[in-house]
Amino acid sequence: MKLGDLHPEIRTEFRFIPTLPLHNGLFLRVGNWIMARARAPKAIGDVTVTDRPLTHGFVRVYRPADPLSGAGLLWIHGGGMTIGAVGMDDRFCADYARDLSLTIVSVNYRLAPDHPYPAAIDDCLEAWLWFLANAGSLWVDPQRIAIGGQSAGAGLSACLAQRIHDRGGVHPAALALLSPMLDDRTAARRELDALAHRVWNNRSNRASWTAYLSQPPGAAETRPYAVAARREDLSGLPPTWIAVSDIDLFFDEARQYCDRLRAGGAHSALYLIPRAPHGFEAFLPRSRLARDLFQASYEFLRERLALSRGPDGGA
Repeated sequence: MKLGDLHPEIRTEFRFIPTLPLHNGLFLRVGNWIMARARAPKAIGDVTVTDRPLTHGFVRVYRPADPLSGAGLLWIHGGGMTIGAVGMDDRFCADYARDLSLTIVSVNYRLAPDHPYPAAIDDCLEAWLWFLANAGSLWVDPQRIAIGGQSAGAGLSACLAQRIHDRGGVHPAALALLSPMLDDRTAARRELDALAHRVWNNRSNRASWTAYLSQPPGAAETRPYAVAARREDLSGLPPTWIAVSDIDLFFDEARQYCDRLRAGGAHSALYLIPRAPHGFEAFLPRSRLARDLFQASYEFLRERLALSRGPDGGA
């Protein structure tokens, strides 16, 4: 993908943002080693930050200053299910907590290949159940908790919603999916390799799906809740907002999943980001494209979680 393919607003900055070798096992191990040793903040501005243990991982809780809205968001970080940690989204979660008066719980789940499926989705389910069990002490209404994530975290969010639907109990009020990684069959399309998508290309995509599924992507069958787009029946799922760029590797699978949700009777909206690389908002959060993206997600969460606006009409 050429620099000229990018939106003019972010083209100059992306001259200096490399596509990392996320298919390289040594790179992943070194990156995860560094992130695992990052010191957890006690607060980010006026948002308090605390970690609470799970069976295998932990959750990080972000609580804004009063008044709280009584709503919450379970957040799942990205990284292809092979790299990443809650700390990479500290600023993002703190901003959402402060701007929307949300209590946010972010899950630090186990990563492949050391912990392939179902480790990550099991940890995400435990985080969801932890949030419900502690909703009272967090001053959160269990009926007003959304689930969201970015990239692989968005794909895990979609899988988690399916698993919650099937097991019964309290369902999420909504899903907010940023550039979701939904379908392993994309990785099996070798013709996409030549497009060399920026930030996240099909080579990294194939390596990550292989590590997580313990089989080549695109196989005839996958296990339940491993690949969101492989589920045949998408009826009964929560209202879902999906954001994706028209030049993202995941564009086709995101659009198709959105269409299938609508066909299954779910409220589903597709927010299209023009000519931006995958995950650009993490690199350029102050760009107009990123601000517009965040504002659109705010609007969706305000509506679905019954959130009030600030006195100036903003968050």
